[in-house]
Amino acid sequence: MFMITQTNYFVNDSIRKDLESADIDVVFKLPLNEPTGDFFYDPWTIKEQYKGTIWDKLVSTLPSNIGEARLIKLEPGQAYRSHADIDDRYHFNIQGERSFVIYTDANLIYPQEESSYWADMNAGEIHSAVNTGRIDRIQLVVRKLLNKNVLTDPLHVTMTIKDLNPDYRYVFDELYSPWLNAANKNNIVNRFTYNNDCVSFNIESSHLEEFKLIESSYFNIAIGTAI
Repeated sequence: MFMITQTNYFVNDSIRKDLESADIDVVFKLPLNEPTGDFFYDPWTIKEQYKGTIWDKLVSTLPSNIGEARLIKLEPGQAYRSHADIDDRYHFNIQGERSFVIYTDANLIYPQEESSYWADMNAGEIHSAVNTGRIDRIQLVVRKLLNKNVLTDPLHVTMTIKDLNPDYRYVFDELYSPWLNAANKNNIVNRFTYNNDCVSFNIESSHLEEFKLIESSYFNIAIGTAI
């Protein structure tokens, strides 16, 4: 099973050459676009200050129905904590050496290599990224929009934090994000939203018991009428 695959979205030599001389001023993460509506479901548009720049040209090599696009930097020796995401990602490698995406549970390693094509990343499996090289790893990472699924018998799920434990975000991403990623692809959830205190979404009622089997000691879960 491949977690990262090459797409047909091509970055031409002119753009790649301009990237080599681009001024990349990013501390950790730098958003290049902004939402036009719902964060997860509606297309994002390039920010005014980046229109006509190399970042506009690079993002424009993807379809127009994309989500948040961020430049992300990992310095030598840095890594992410392992996690999963509800939304899959497009990746374009701008620079790096000996840097990798690691699927920790599946024991798979993907080196970040130079390419003229965007990569399609399954973010629903537990993964991390690590830079073991001498230079910064810089990627342009773009969220895929969630499906606007139509449910036949929906219920509304609300999840709130029981106690403000500093690990709650990682617990959510480890236990719930893999299920939600697959549920989005399998057309059984919609209207996903989150803020610092609450996550909510609609779920097809026939899959509620499956969802409730997930560990929930960090969260209160309430079930109600779909909105």
